[in-house]
Amino acid sequence: MSRYDSRSGDPASYRDRKSDSGLGGYNSSSSKRDYESTEPQKKVDLDGLIPFEKNFYVESPNIAKMSESEVEEYRAKREITVEGRDVPKPIKTFSDARFPDYVMQEVEKAGFTEPTAIQAQGWPMALKGRDLIGIAETGSGKTLAYLLPAIVHVNAQPILSPGDGPIVLVLAPTRELAVQIQQEATKFGASSKIKNTCIYGGVPKGPQVRDLQKGVEIVIATPGRLIDMLESHHTNLRRVTYLVLDEADRMLDMGFEPQMKKIVSQIRPDRQTLYWSATWPKEVEQLARQLLYNPYKVVIGSSELKANHSIHQHVDIMTENQKYNKLVKLLDDIMDGSRILIFMDTKKGCDQITRQLRMDGWPALSIHGDKSQAERDWVLSEFKSGKSPIMTATDVAARGLDVKDVKYVINYDFPGSLEDYVHRIGRTGRAGAKGTAYTFFTAANARFAKELIAILQEAGQKVNPDLAAMGRGAPPPPSGHGGFRDRGRGYSGGRSWN
Repeated sequence: MSRYDSRSGDPASYRDRKSDSGLGGYNSSSSKRDYESTEPQKKVDLDGLIPFEKNFYVESPNIAKMSESEVEEYRAKREITVEGRDVPKPIKTFSDARFPDYVMQEVEKAGFTEPTAIQAQGWPMALKGRDLIGIAETGSGKTLAYLLPAIVHVNAQPILSPGDGPIVLVLAPTRELAVQIQQEATKFGASSKIKNTCIYGGVPKGPQVRDLQKGVEIVIATPGRLIDMLESHHTNLRRVTYLVLDEADRMLDMGFEPQMKKIVSQIRPDRQTLYWSATWPKEVEQLARQLLYNPYKVVIGSSELKANHSIHQHVDIMTENQKYNKLVKLLDDIMDGSRILIFMDTKKGCDQITRQLRMDGWPALSIHGDKSQAERDWVLSEFKSGKSPIMTATDVAARGLDVKDVKYVINYDFPGSLEDYVHRIGRTGRAGAKGTAYTFFTAANARFAKELIAILQEAGQKVNPDLAAMGRGAPPPPSGHGGFRDRGRGYSGGRSWN
């Protein structure tokens, strides 16, 4: 028996994909509105699968009245670009989404005033039951863009029977992101009594196994630990009808493509798939072609790489040997008790700089992939609470780390890609707040100069003359200069901490 009495018209039929495997059905080549693949499709027999309901969208009278010109004006104002066939109009208010009362109660409790851009366009798309590609920067509200429709979806399905796996599966690249998604799923699924669990490595399996055996409607997982659970027969994906791939670009960067494909191969091909990414490189698009069928696509802002305009970006040219002294001088300038996140390339470097900072009296802790989950959780807790306002990190913290009030990000080591640069500095300037990012740039990073300049210019930032010279192919100055001066006030509380 379904938990939810759908108010939609005819639900999207599972027969829509009778001749499609769910692999290779996405084509964006010739026209923005041409998504049908002309390649031969692998035949898949869906006759043994129970049909399921996935179309729950009913357009509100307010949205139905919007003319095409009003829709275009609204999308332009919010920097929303769409592709696909029969794209629904964006909504303007939470009530326009026509979520059930139990969902709206949680939204009102959270104190949100209006949908973010990705929610305004993403909710109607997701509620219609179609596959969806969403391109939006971190901190844009995409988690609720897929979780609230997921809750509606779960409540429309038959209740779980003993031995059933989840109805909704969310794959995420890191433990930290998975845990944060679970927190939102718990908060907004509470009124429906929807159970969830978070499956990730680095911790004992026992509690996770027990959750799966009891039965949960939503599983949020990192790929490696989920495959372990599947191979150990602690769960299965036979009931999954709503699949979310969050931060797909990061999962590909981390080498998870084989695991992602292995997991998706165990899910029924007529599922609804929501594919989220902050960037849109070729590798991400190629995977979308394999996993999605006739999707909508929504882009917030530009699909071109760009930084959050609320972040002041400063780039200082220096030698490798100057970095630590520059860091200490910068901390002297800016430290006022605010949270400061410092990124390093390696775990070893992260630990070394953290030890040196602590020896010099700075309240620093580190987080990286070699830390146990318990230690990572403790470090994050100390950082979030402000007890240790300085945290050094490898890129494990670059995405999915949602800490409010990070005032400064420092790139001690420049990352291996401009995508990672954008995600690192995006840990500040979240939810409309202002933030500041400082980047140490050496001769070894010169190959990134031109692209970095483009990102700075697009965001209206001043370009360091030495960086501009490197972008033109000139060698960096021998000693490095253009340091950070007078950009903050001294830390009035001194350097002691409890």
